[in-house]
Formats: sequence, C-alpha cells, structure tokens
Amino acid sequence: MDRDEEGFPGRDADPHPGRDSDALPARDADAPPAPDAHALSARDRAVLALERESWPGPGAKERAVRERLGITPTRYYQLLNALLDDPRAPAHDPVTVNRLRRLRDARRERR
Repeated sequence: MDRDEEGFPGRDADPHPGRDSDALPARDADAPPAPDAHALSARDRAVLALERESWPGPGAKERAVRERLGITPTRYYQLLNALLDDPRAPAHDPVTVNRLRRLRDARRERR
C-alpha cells in the first residue's frame, strides 16, 4: 500500500487491496481502531490544534509554528487555508474550522 511521508495511506490507495469492497471485516474487540483513510493527517490535526490555542501576541504563534511543526509561518497559513476547504476538517474540529471560515469570508467581503 502506498503511504505518504507521515506513514498514512495515500489518498488514492486502496485500504484493503484484494478484498471485496462489500464485505465487512471481522474486528477484534481488543484491537486498536484501524486508521481511517478519510481522516486528517497528523500534520493537519496539529495545524488545527495550534489554531485552537490562544496567543498573547503575533510573535508567540509564529515561534510555536516553527518549533512545534517545523515549518515557516507562511507554509502554516497555506496549509491552514487549504484545510478550511477540506471537507474532512469540520468532522475533526467543527468549532475551529467554522470560526476560521467565517473570519476568512468576512475578510473577503471587505476587499
């Protein structure tokens, strides 16, 4: 199975190759839940978690982006903006995603 750089199945990868897609697998009650092919990546979840936090000033957030995620603030905001358009994001954190969508839409209307 193809995996991305974080070890998650690729978007186009068949999560169960060679298996009839209509058949449901038996699940062991003690087994950990299987990774959902439609779930957000660890990085996407980290971006939303960082955005949920409150920051005392602009410098603190940018510093946290670099330290925790290892990316530039510019890349962070690119990823965040793409997440707002991802239909999986509201399923993970509806309050944060909807708040950010409202803010983005209000900014666009003022332009």
